[in-house]
Amino acid sequence: MSDPQIDPAGNTQAFRAFAQQQDSAASNEQPSRLPIWIAVGAALVVILAVVAYLLVR
Repeated sequence: MSDPQIDPAGNTQAFRAFAQQQDSAASNEQPSRLPIWIAVGAALVVILAVVAYLLVR
């Protein structure tokens, strides 16, 4: 039974198309949302600290 995968190194044109496809897929990645979650967490800590201060005061 033949392998359905085509080897992109089989010829130059197929390899160039494969390499360009990999480059465009890498450029479409979403940036990390970690800094947003850190900022939200810090804001929640500040808000809770202010509420706790007002309740104790």
